[in-house]
Amino acid sequence: MRLPYAFVGALCLGFALANLARPAIVPMLGVAVALASFGLAASEPRLRAAVLAAAFLVVAWGWGGTRLAQLDSSVLTSRIGTVEWAMVEVEEPSRLGTFDQRMKALVLRWGTLRVHEPVLLELPLGRSPPQGARLRLLGELKAPPGPSNGFDEAKWLRRQGIHVVLRGQSFRVVGRRGGVSGVGDRVGRWLTGDTTPGLTGERRDVIEAIVLGRTSSVDQGLLDDFRATGLYHCLAVDGLKVAAIGGGAAAVILFLGLGIYVAQTAALFAVAAYALAVGLHPSVVRASLAAGLGSLAWLAGRERDRWQALLVAAAVLLGWNPYSLFDAGFQLSFAAVASIFVVTPRVVRALEGYPVSHALAQLIGVSTACGFATAPVTWFQFHQISLVTVPANVVAVPVVVEVLGLALLTAVVAPIAPPVAAAMAQLNGWGAWFVAVCARAFAGIPGAQITSPREAAVLGLGAVGAAAYAWQRGERARAEAGLPPDRDRPAEDRGRTTTPARADR
Repeated sequence: MRLPYAFVGALCLGFALANLARPAIVPMLGVAVALASFGLAASEPRLRAAVLAAAFLVVAWGWGGTRLAQLDSSVLTSRIGTVEWAMVEVEEPSRLGTFDQRMKALVLRWGTLRVHEPVLLELPLGRSPPQGARLRLLGELKAPPGPSNGFDEAKWLRRQGIHVVLRGQSFRVVGRRGGVSGVGDRVGRWLTGDTTPGLTGERRDVIEAIVLGRTSSVDQGLLDDFRATGLYHCLAVDGLKVAAIGGGAAAVILFLGLGIYVAQTAALFAVAAYALAVGLHPSVVRASLAAGLGSLAWLAGRERDRWQALLVAAAVLLGWNPYSLFDAGFQLSFAAVASIFVVTPRVVRALEGYPVSHALAQLIGVSTACGFATAPVTWFQFHQISLVTVPANVVAVPVVVEVLGLALLTAVVAPIAPPVAAAMAQLNGWGAWFVAVCARAFAGIPGAQITSPREAAVLGLGAVGAAAYAWQRGERARAEAGLPPDRDRPAEDRGRTTTPARADR
Protein backbone atom coordinates (compact mmCIF):
# COMPACT_ATOMS: atom_id res chain seq x y z
CA MET A 1 0.00 0.00 0.00
CA ARG A 2 1.37 3.41 -0.96
CA LEU A 3 0.86 5.33 2.28
CA PRO A 4 0.77 8.84 0.74
CA TYR A 5 -1.91 7.71 -1.72
CA ALA A 6 -3.91 6.03 1.04
CA PHE A 7 -3.78 8.99 3.41
CA VAL A 8 -4.57 11.71 0.85
CA GLY A 9 -7.23 9.51 -0.73
CA ALA A 10 -8.79 9.04 2.72
CA LEU A 11 -8.90 12.82 3.14
CA CYS A 12 -10.67 13.20 -0.21
CA LEU A 13 -13.21 10.51 0.67
CA GLY A 14 -13.86 12.04 4.09
CA PHE A 15 -14.46 15.50 2.66
CA ALA A 16 -16.82 14.03 0.05
CA LEU A 17 -18.78 12.05 2.66
CA ALA A 18 -19.74 15.31 4.34
CA ASN A 19 -22.21 15.79 1.49
CA LEU A 20 -24.10 12.73 2.77
CA ALA A 21 -23.93 13.40 6.50
CA ARG A 22 -22.46 16.19 8.62
CA PRO A 23 -21.09 14.88 11.91
CA ALA A 24 -19.77 17.33 14.48
CA ILE A 25 -16.03 17.86 14.41
CA VAL A 26 -15.38 17.31 18.15
CA PRO A 27 -16.66 13.70 18.44
CA MET A 28 -15.00 12.86 15.11
CA LEU A 29 -11.68 14.07 16.51
CA GLY A 30 -12.20 11.75 19.48
CA VAL A 31 -12.85 8.81 17.15
CA ALA A 32 -9.78 9.74 15.10
CA VAL A 33 -7.55 9.83 18.18
CA ALA A 34 -8.79 6.39 19.23
CA LEU A 35 -8.17 4.98 15.74
CA ALA A 36 -4.71 6.56 15.56
CA SER A 37 -3.76 5.09 18.96
CA PHE A 38 -4.90 1.64 17.87
CA GLY A 39 -3.14 1.95 14.52
CA LEU A 40 0.17 3.03 16.01
CA ALA A 41 0.02 0.09 18.43
CA ALA A 42 -0.68 -2.44 15.66
CA SER A 43 2.27 -4.60 14.66
CA GLU A 44 1.07 -5.62 11.19
CA PRO A 45 2.02 -2.89 8.67
CA ARG A 46 -1.07 -3.24 6.48
CA LEU A 47 -3.42 -3.08 9.46
CA ARG A 48 -1.56 -0.05 10.84
CA ALA A 49 -1.79 1.75 7.50
CA ALA A 50 -5.50 0.94 7.09
CA VAL A 51 -6.41 2.14 10.58
CA LEU A 52 -4.38 5.35 10.24
CA ALA A 53 -6.05 6.00 6.87
CA ALA A 54 -9.41 5.54 8.60
CA ALA A 55 -8.35 8.13 11.19
CA PHE A 56 -7.56 10.58 8.38
CA LEU A 57 -10.96 9.86 6.84
CA VAL A 58 -12.79 10.52 10.11
CA VAL A 59 -11.03 13.84 10.67
CA ALA A 60 -11.74 14.91 7.09
CA TRP A 61 -15.39 13.91 7.45
CA GLY A 62 -15.78 16.08 10.54
CA TRP A 63 -13.95 18.99 8.93
CA GLY A 64 -16.09 18.67 5.77
CA GLY A 65 -19.25 18.86 7.85
CA THR A 66 -17.97 21.98 9.58
CA ARG A 67 -17.09 23.65 6.26
CA LEU A 68 -20.52 22.88 4.80
CA ALA A 69 -22.19 24.36 7.89
CA GLN A 70 -20.11 27.52 7.39
CA LEU A 71 -20.97 27.70 3.69
CA ASP A 72 -24.68 27.26 4.45
CA SER A 73 -24.77 30.03 7.06
CA SER A 74 -25.72 33.54 6.02
CA VAL A 75 -26.14 36.82 7.87
CA LEU A 76 -27.78 38.58 4.93
CA THR A 77 -30.54 36.03 4.29
CA SER A 78 -32.63 37.45 7.13
CA ARG A 79 -32.35 40.88 5.49
CA ILE A 80 -33.74 39.92 2.08
CA GLY A 81 -36.07 42.68 0.86
CA THR A 82 -34.21 45.47 2.65
CA VAL A 83 -32.49 48.41 0.94
CA GLU A 84 -29.27 49.88 2.35
CA TRP A 85 -26.02 51.54 1.40
CA ALA A 86 -23.43 48.82 0.90
CA MET A 87 -19.68 48.49 0.53
CA VAL A 88 -18.63 45.59 -1.71
CA GLU A 89 -15.51 44.20 -3.37
CA VAL A 90 -15.78 42.85 -6.91
CA GLU A 91 -14.22 39.38 -7.03
CA GLU A 92 -14.50 38.57 -10.74
CA PRO A 93 -15.06 40.27 -14.13
CA SER A 94 -18.67 41.05 -14.94
CA ARG A 95 -20.72 38.69 -17.11
CA LEU A 96 -22.98 40.61 -19.50
CA GLY A 97 -26.56 39.44 -19.89
CA THR A 98 -29.50 40.65 -21.94
CA PHE A 99 -30.73 43.14 -19.37
CA ASP A 100 -27.96 43.39 -16.73
CA GLN A 101 -24.45 42.40 -15.77
CA ARG A 102 -23.63 40.00 -12.98
CA MET A 103 -20.53 39.23 -10.96
CA LYS A 104 -19.48 37.64 -7.70
CA ALA A 105 -18.79 40.19 -4.99
CA LEU A 106 -17.97 40.30 -1.29
CA VAL A 107 -20.16 42.46 0.97
CA LEU A 108 -18.07 44.28 3.58
CA ARG A 109 -20.77 46.53 4.98
CA TRP A 110 -24.56 46.51 4.79
CA GLY A 111 -25.89 49.69 6.35
CA THR A 112 -24.34 49.80 9.81
CA LEU A 113 -23.65 46.05 9.78
CA ARG A 114 -20.11 44.83 9.16
CA VAL A 115 -20.18 41.52 7.28
CA HIS A 116 -17.90 39.41 5.14
CA GLU A 117 -20.26 37.45 2.92
CA PRO A 118 -20.20 36.66 -0.83
CA VAL A 119 -23.18 37.69 -2.95
CA LEU A 120 -24.18 37.74 -6.59
CA LEU A 121 -24.05 41.42 -7.60
CA GLU A 122 -26.42 42.58 -10.34
CA LEU A 123 -25.89 45.96 -12.01
CA PRO A 124 -27.53 47.63 -15.02
CA LEU A 125 -25.81 47.34 -18.39
CA GLY A 126 -23.23 50.02 -19.02
CA ARG A 127 -20.03 50.77 -17.15
CA SER A 128 -18.53 47.61 -15.62
CA PRO A 129 -16.54 47.76 -12.38
CA PRO A 130 -13.06 46.23 -12.68
CA GLN A 131 -12.11 43.10 -10.77
CA GLY A 132 -10.84 43.99 -7.31
CA ALA A 133 -12.62 47.35 -7.19
CA ARG A 134 -14.24 48.40 -3.93
CA LEU A 135 -17.68 49.90 -4.60
CA ARG A 136 -20.17 51.95 -2.65
CA LEU A 137 -23.74 51.58 -3.84
CA LEU A 138 -27.38 51.62 -2.80
CA GLY A 139 -28.68 48.11 -3.19
CA GLU A 140 -31.54 45.75 -2.45
CA LEU A 141 -31.13 42.17 -1.26
CA LYS A 142 -33.15 39.56 -3.15
CA ALA A 143 -33.53 35.80 -2.95
CA PRO A 144 -31.87 33.86 -5.80
CA PRO A 145 -34.27 32.44 -8.40
CA GLY A 146 -35.38 28.84 -7.93
CA PRO A 147 -35.48 25.94 -10.41
CA SER A 148 -36.25 26.88 -14.00
CA ASN A 149 -35.79 24.87 -17.22
CA GLY A 150 -33.91 22.16 -15.37
CA PHE A 151 -31.46 24.52 -13.66
CA ASP A 152 -31.67 25.46 -9.98
CA GLU A 153 -29.72 28.69 -9.70
CA ALA A 154 -30.32 29.01 -5.97
CA LYS A 155 -28.73 25.60 -5.33
CA TRP A 156 -25.85 26.38 -7.69
CA LEU A 157 -25.13 29.63 -5.84
CA ARG A 158 -25.54 28.03 -2.40
CA ARG A 159 -22.81 25.53 -3.22
CA GLN A 160 -20.51 28.53 -3.64
CA GLY A 161 -21.56 30.00 -0.31
CA ILE A 162 -23.83 32.60 -1.97
CA HIS A 163 -27.33 32.94 -0.51
CA VAL A 164 -28.54 36.36 -1.68
CA VAL A 165 -28.54 38.54 -4.78
CA LEU A 166 -27.58 42.20 -4.36
CA ARG A 167 -29.31 44.40 -6.92
CA GLY A 168 -27.77 47.84 -7.31
CA GLN A 169 -28.30 50.76 -9.66
CA SER A 170 -25.39 53.18 -9.81
CA PHE A 171 -22.10 52.66 -8.03
CA ARG A 172 -18.99 54.60 -7.12
CA VAL A 173 -15.49 53.13 -7.03
CA VAL A 174 -13.96 54.11 -3.69
CA GLY A 175 -10.80 51.98 -3.73
CA ARG A 176 -9.25 48.64 -4.56
CA ARG A 177 -8.57 45.59 -2.51
CA GLY A 178 -5.00 44.98 -1.47
CA GLY A 179 -2.91 42.08 -0.26
CA VAL A 180 -2.38 38.91 -2.27
CA SER A 181 -5.68 39.33 -4.13
CA GLY A 182 -4.61 42.83 -5.14
CA VAL A 183 -1.46 41.42 -6.73
CA GLY A 184 -3.62 39.06 -8.78
CA ASP A 185 -5.83 41.97 -9.85
CA ARG A 186 -2.82 43.93 -11.10
CA VAL A 187 -1.51 40.94 -13.05
CA GLY A 188 -4.96 40.45 -14.57
CA ARG A 189 -5.17 44.10 -15.67
CA TRP A 190 -1.70 43.86 -17.22
CA LEU A 191 -2.58 40.72 -19.18
CA THR A 192 -5.95 42.13 -20.25
CA GLY A 193 -4.47 45.30 -21.66
CA ASP A 194 -1.11 44.18 -23.03
CA THR A 195 -1.93 40.84 -24.69
CA THR A 196 -4.21 42.42 -27.32
CA PRO A 197 -3.09 46.02 -27.98
CA GLY A 198 -4.96 47.46 -30.95
CA LEU A 199 -7.23 44.43 -31.44
CA THR A 200 -11.01 44.68 -31.32
CA GLY A 201 -14.01 42.47 -31.87
CA GLU A 202 -14.13 38.70 -31.87
CA ARG A 203 -10.38 38.19 -32.23
CA ARG A 204 -9.65 40.21 -29.11
CA ASP A 205 -12.41 38.37 -27.21
CA VAL A 206 -11.07 34.94 -28.19
CA ILE A 207 -7.48 35.81 -27.23
CA GLU A 208 -8.60 37.14 -23.84
CA ALA A 209 -10.61 33.95 -23.29
CA ILE A 210 -7.61 31.80 -24.21
CA VAL A 211 -5.21 33.70 -21.96
CA LEU A 212 -7.46 34.53 -18.98
CA GLY A 213 -10.40 32.15 -19.32
CA ARG A 214 -12.84 35.09 -19.55
CA THR A 215 -15.67 34.22 -21.93
CA SER A 216 -18.17 36.91 -20.97
CA SER A 217 -17.38 38.95 -24.10
CA VAL A 218 -17.39 36.01 -26.54
CA ASP A 219 -20.50 35.67 -28.69
CA GLN A 220 -22.92 33.13 -27.22
CA GLY A 221 -23.30 31.30 -30.54
CA LEU A 222 -19.53 30.86 -30.78
CA LEU A 223 -19.41 29.61 -27.19
CA ASP A 224 -22.05 27.01 -28.07
CA ASP A 225 -19.88 25.89 -31.01
CA PHE A 226 -16.86 25.52 -28.72
CA ARG A 227 -18.95 23.37 -26.36
CA ALA A 228 -20.39 21.27 -29.20
CA THR A 229 -16.91 20.42 -30.52
CA GLY A 230 -15.17 19.72 -27.21
CA LEU A 231 -12.98 22.79 -27.68
CA TYR A 232 -14.41 24.77 -24.78
CA HIS A 233 -11.36 23.90 -22.65
CA CYS A 234 -9.37 26.15 -25.02
CA LEU A 235 -11.29 29.09 -23.54
CA ALA A 236 -10.66 28.01 -19.95
CA VAL A 237 -7.50 28.08 -17.87
CA ASP A 238 -6.07 24.57 -17.65
CA GLY A 239 -2.81 22.75 -17.12
CA LEU A 240 -1.59 23.65 -20.59
CA LYS A 241 -1.71 27.37 -19.81
CA VAL A 242 -0.43 27.10 -16.26
CA ALA A 243 2.53 25.06 -17.52
CA ALA A 244 3.17 27.66 -20.21
CA ILE A 245 3.26 30.45 -17.60
CA GLY A 246 5.58 28.55 -15.29
CA GLY A 247 7.78 27.30 -18.10
CA GLY A 248 8.00 30.75 -19.67
CA ALA A 249 9.05 32.36 -16.41
CA ALA A 250 11.69 29.67 -15.86
CA ALA A 251 12.96 30.05 -19.44
CA VAL A 252 13.42 33.81 -19.01
CA ILE A 253 15.41 33.33 -15.80
CA LEU A 254 17.58 30.67 -17.41
CA PHE A 255 18.15 32.93 -20.43
CA LEU A 256 19.40 35.61 -18.03
CA GLY A 257 21.84 33.06 -16.59
CA LEU A 258 20.49 33.15 -13.01
CA GLY A 259 20.44 29.38 -12.52
CA ILE A 260 17.89 26.61 -12.24
CA TYR A 261 17.05 27.21 -8.57
CA VAL A 262 16.08 30.81 -9.26
CA ALA A 263 14.19 29.64 -12.35
CA GLN A 264 12.11 27.12 -10.38
CA THR A 265 11.37 29.73 -7.71
CA ALA A 266 10.33 32.25 -10.37
CA ALA A 267 8.06 29.61 -11.92
CA LEU A 268 6.35 29.13 -8.54
CA PHE A 269 5.65 32.86 -8.14
CA ALA A 270 4.54 33.23 -11.77
CA VAL A 271 2.05 30.36 -11.48
CA ALA A 272 0.70 31.74 -8.18
CA ALA A 273 0.24 35.25 -9.63
CA TYR A 274 -1.46 33.87 -12.75
CA ALA A 275 -3.82 31.73 -10.67
CA LEU A 276 -4.83 34.77 -8.62
CA ALA A 277 -5.34 36.82 -11.79
CA VAL A 278 -7.66 34.35 -13.54
CA GLY A 279 -9.52 33.17 -10.43
CA LEU A 280 -9.22 30.10 -8.23
CA HIS A 281 -11.47 27.79 -10.24
CA PRO A 282 -11.08 24.00 -9.81
CA SER A 283 -9.01 23.48 -12.97
CA VAL A 284 -6.78 26.44 -12.05
CA VAL A 285 -6.18 25.23 -8.50
CA ARG A 286 -5.48 21.68 -9.68
CA ALA A 287 -3.03 22.74 -12.36
CA SER A 288 -1.33 25.32 -10.15
CA LEU A 289 -0.86 22.85 -7.30
CA ALA A 290 0.51 20.26 -9.71
CA ALA A 291 2.99 22.76 -11.13
CA GLY A 292 3.91 24.04 -7.68
CA LEU A 293 4.43 20.58 -6.22
CA GLY A 294 6.56 19.67 -9.24
CA SER A 295 8.84 22.67 -8.70
CA LEU A 296 9.03 22.04 -4.96
CA ALA A 297 9.89 18.39 -5.58
CA TRP A 298 12.72 19.45 -7.90
CA LEU A 299 14.03 21.98 -5.37
CA ALA A 300 13.91 19.33 -2.62
CA GLY A 301 15.54 16.70 -4.81
CA ARG A 302 12.47 14.44 -4.69
CA GLU A 303 10.88 12.47 -7.52
CA ARG A 304 7.73 14.03 -8.98
CA ASP A 305 4.54 12.01 -8.49
CA ARG A 306 1.72 13.16 -10.75
CA TRP A 307 -0.93 10.95 -9.11
CA GLN A 308 -0.03 12.29 -5.69
CA ALA A 309 -0.25 15.85 -7.01
CA LEU A 310 -3.70 15.09 -8.44
CA LEU A 311 -4.90 13.70 -5.11
CA VAL A 312 -3.46 16.64 -3.16
CA ALA A 313 -5.27 19.08 -5.46
CA ALA A 314 -8.55 17.20 -4.96
CA ALA A 315 -8.05 17.21 -1.18
CA VAL A 316 -7.38 20.96 -1.14
CA LEU A 317 -10.47 21.77 -3.21
CA LEU A 318 -12.78 19.41 -1.32
CA GLY A 319 -11.37 20.49 2.03
CA TRP A 320 -12.12 24.12 1.25
CA ASN A 321 -15.56 23.39 -0.25
CA PRO A 322 -16.93 19.81 -0.23
CA TYR A 323 -19.66 21.01 -2.60
CA SER A 324 -16.95 21.16 -5.29
CA LEU A 325 -17.65 17.48 -5.86
CA PHE A 326 -20.83 18.47 -7.73
CA ASP A 327 -19.18 21.22 -9.78
CA ALA A 328 -18.92 20.50 -13.51
CA GLY A 329 -15.50 22.16 -13.68
CA PHE A 330 -14.17 19.93 -10.89
CA GLN A 331 -15.54 16.79 -12.51
CA LEU A 332 -14.31 17.64 -16.00
CA SER A 333 -10.85 18.69 -14.84
CA PHE A 334 -10.07 15.66 -12.68
CA ALA A 335 -11.70 13.15 -15.04
CA ALA A 336 -9.71 14.51 -17.98
CA VAL A 337 -6.35 14.49 -16.18
CA ALA A 338 -6.81 11.01 -14.72
CA SER A 339 -7.75 9.76 -18.17
CA ILE A 340 -4.67 11.42 -19.68
CA PHE A 341 -2.51 9.48 -17.23
CA VAL A 342 -4.19 6.16 -18.02
CA VAL A 343 -5.51 6.28 -21.59
CA THR A 344 -3.00 8.45 -23.45
CA PRO A 345 -0.02 6.05 -23.27
CA ARG A 346 -2.19 3.20 -24.51
CA VAL A 347 -3.38 5.22 -27.49
CA VAL A 348 0.20 6.23 -28.27
CA ARG A 349 1.29 2.58 -28.17
CA ALA A 350 -1.61 1.61 -30.42
CA LEU A 351 -0.44 4.17 -33.02
CA GLU A 352 3.12 2.81 -33.09
CA GLY A 353 3.92 1.43 -36.52
CA TYR A 354 1.57 3.82 -38.29
CA PRO A 355 2.81 6.84 -40.27
CA VAL A 356 2.07 9.17 -37.34
CA SER A 357 4.70 11.36 -35.71
CA HIS A 358 5.24 11.05 -31.96
CA ALA A 359 3.93 14.59 -31.33
CA LEU A 360 0.77 13.90 -33.34
CA ALA A 361 0.30 10.57 -31.57
CA GLN A 362 0.53 12.34 -28.21
CA LEU A 363 -2.01 14.95 -29.31
CA ILE A 364 -4.40 12.25 -30.55
CA GLY A 365 -3.88 10.31 -27.32
CA VAL A 366 -4.61 13.31 -25.08
CA SER A 367 -7.66 14.31 -27.14
CA THR A 368 -9.00 10.75 -27.07
CA ALA A 369 -8.42 10.44 -23.33
CA CYS A 370 -10.16 13.72 -22.57
CA GLY A 371 -13.09 12.99 -24.87
CA PHE A 372 -13.53 9.50 -23.42
CA ALA A 373 -13.43 10.64 -19.78
CA THR A 374 -15.46 13.82 -20.07
CA ALA A 375 -18.29 12.40 -22.18
CA PRO A 376 -20.24 11.05 -19.14
CA VAL A 377 -19.76 14.36 -17.32
CA THR A 378 -20.94 16.50 -20.25
CA TRP A 379 -23.95 14.23 -20.67
CA PHE A 380 -25.10 14.34 -17.05
CA GLN A 381 -24.26 18.04 -16.64
CA PHE A 382 -25.23 19.44 -20.04
CA HIS A 383 -27.07 16.57 -21.82
CA GLN A 384 -24.74 16.55 -24.81
CA ILE A 385 -21.71 14.58 -26.02
CA SER A 386 -19.40 15.77 -28.76
CA LEU A 387 -18.44 13.25 -31.46
CA VAL A 388 -15.83 15.49 -33.10
CA THR A 389 -13.67 16.12 -30.03
CA VAL A 390 -10.60 14.26 -31.30
CA PRO A 391 -10.32 15.78 -34.81
CA ALA A 392 -11.30 19.25 -33.56
CA ASN A 393 -8.62 19.20 -30.87
CA VAL A 394 -5.97 17.78 -33.21
CA VAL A 395 -6.54 20.71 -35.58
CA ALA A 396 -7.15 23.55 -33.13
CA VAL A 397 -5.01 22.87 -30.03
CA PRO A 398 -1.60 23.43 -31.71
CA VAL A 399 -2.83 26.85 -32.86
CA VAL A 400 -4.20 27.60 -29.38
CA VAL A 401 -0.72 26.90 -27.98
CA GLU A 402 0.80 29.35 -30.45
CA VAL A 403 -1.86 31.99 -29.68
CA LEU A 404 -1.20 31.65 -25.95
CA GLY A 405 2.57 31.88 -26.35
CA LEU A 406 2.45 34.88 -28.68
CA ALA A 407 -0.07 36.66 -26.44
CA LEU A 408 2.19 36.28 -23.41
CA LEU A 409 5.19 37.46 -25.43
CA THR A 410 3.15 40.45 -26.60
CA ALA A 411 2.36 41.34 -22.98
CA VAL A 412 6.09 41.32 -22.18
CA VAL A 413 6.99 43.47 -25.20
CA ALA A 414 4.11 45.98 -24.89
CA PRO A 415 5.57 48.12 -22.06
CA ILE A 416 8.91 48.34 -23.90
CA ALA A 417 7.92 48.66 -27.58
CA PRO A 418 4.19 49.36 -28.07
CA PRO A 419 4.29 49.46 -31.91
CA VAL A 420 5.99 46.06 -32.04
CA ALA A 421 3.47 44.65 -29.58
CA ALA A 422 0.59 45.99 -31.68
CA ALA A 423 1.99 44.26 -34.77
CA MET A 424 2.38 41.00 -32.82
CA ALA A 425 -1.21 41.29 -31.61
CA GLN A 426 -2.47 41.73 -35.17
CA LEU A 427 -0.59 38.60 -36.21
CA ASN A 428 -1.96 36.74 -33.22
CA GLY A 429 -5.46 37.79 -34.22
CA TRP A 430 -5.24 35.51 -37.23
CA GLY A 431 -4.58 32.58 -34.94
CA ALA A 432 -7.64 33.48 -32.85
CA TRP A 433 -9.65 33.72 -36.07
CA PHE A 434 -8.50 30.23 -37.10
CA VAL A 435 -9.50 28.75 -33.72
CA ALA A 436 -12.97 30.31 -34.03
CA VAL A 437 -13.31 29.00 -37.59
CA CYS A 438 -12.40 25.50 -36.39
CA ALA A 439 -15.10 25.64 -33.72
CA ARG A 440 -17.75 26.76 -36.20
CA ALA A 441 -16.68 24.31 -38.92
CA PHE A 442 -16.63 21.21 -36.70
CA ALA A 443 -19.85 22.24 -34.96
CA GLY A 444 -21.51 22.52 -38.40
CA ILE A 445 -20.78 18.88 -39.25
CA PRO A 446 -24.05 16.86 -39.22
CA GLY A 447 -24.22 14.72 -36.09
CA ALA A 448 -21.36 16.59 -34.40
CA GLN A 449 -22.95 16.02 -31.01
CA ILE A 450 -25.38 13.67 -29.34
CA THR A 451 -28.37 15.01 -27.43
CA SER A 452 -30.64 11.94 -27.47
CA PRO A 453 -30.62 9.55 -24.46
CA ARG A 454 -30.92 6.55 -26.78
CA GLU A 455 -27.92 7.63 -28.85
CA ALA A 456 -25.96 8.32 -25.67
CA ALA A 457 -26.72 4.80 -24.35
CA VAL A 458 -25.61 3.20 -27.65
CA LEU A 459 -22.43 5.30 -27.63
CA GLY A 460 -21.69 4.30 -24.03
CA LEU A 461 -22.09 0.60 -24.74
CA GLY A 462 -19.94 0.92 -27.83
CA ALA A 463 -17.22 2.75 -25.90
CA VAL A 464 -17.18 0.11 -23.18
CA GLY A 465 -16.96 -2.65 -25.77
CA ALA A 466 -14.16 -0.91 -27.66
CA ALA A 467 -12.22 -0.33 -24.43
CA ALA A 468 -12.59 -3.99 -23.43
CA TYR A 469 -11.43 -5.14 -26.86
CA ALA A 470 -8.45 -2.77 -26.81
CA TRP A 471 -7.45 -3.98 -23.33
CA GLN A 472 -7.67 -7.65 -24.33
CA ARG A 473 -5.68 -6.96 -27.48
CA GLY A 474 -3.02 -5.16 -25.46
CA GLU A 475 -2.77 -8.01 -22.96
CA ARG A 476 -2.46 -10.51 -25.81
CA ALA A 477 0.31 -8.44 -27.39
CA ARG A 478 2.15 -8.25 -24.07
CA ALA A 479 1.87 -12.00 -23.61
CA GLU A 480 3.22 -12.64 -27.12
CA ALA A 481 6.14 -10.33 -26.34
CA GLY A 482 6.88 -12.18 -23.11
CA LEU A 483 5.97 -9.24 -20.91
CA PRO A 484 3.95 -9.50 -17.67
CA PRO A 485 0.27 -8.51 -17.72
CA ASP A 486 -0.36 -4.83 -17.12
CA ARG A 487 -2.12 -5.57 -13.83
CA ASP A 488 1.09 -7.18 -12.50
CA ARG A 489 3.22 -4.12 -13.17
CA PRO A 490 3.97 -1.70 -10.32
CA ALA A 491 1.26 0.93 -9.92
CA GLU A 492 3.70 3.76 -10.55
CA ASP A 493 4.73 2.21 -13.91
CA ARG A 494 1.26 1.60 -15.31
CA GLY A 495 0.39 3.97 -18.10
CA ARG A 496 3.77 5.62 -17.86
CA THR A 497 4.19 7.93 -20.77
CA THR A 498 6.32 10.76 -22.01
CA THR A 499 3.28 13.02 -22.31
CA PRO A 500 4.56 16.53 -21.61
CA ALA A 501 3.17 18.44 -18.66
CA ARG A 502 1.65 21.01 -20.99
CA ALA A 503 -0.84 18.38 -22.23
CA ASP A 504 -2.29 18.17 -18.74
CA ARG A 505 -5.70 19.79 -18.90
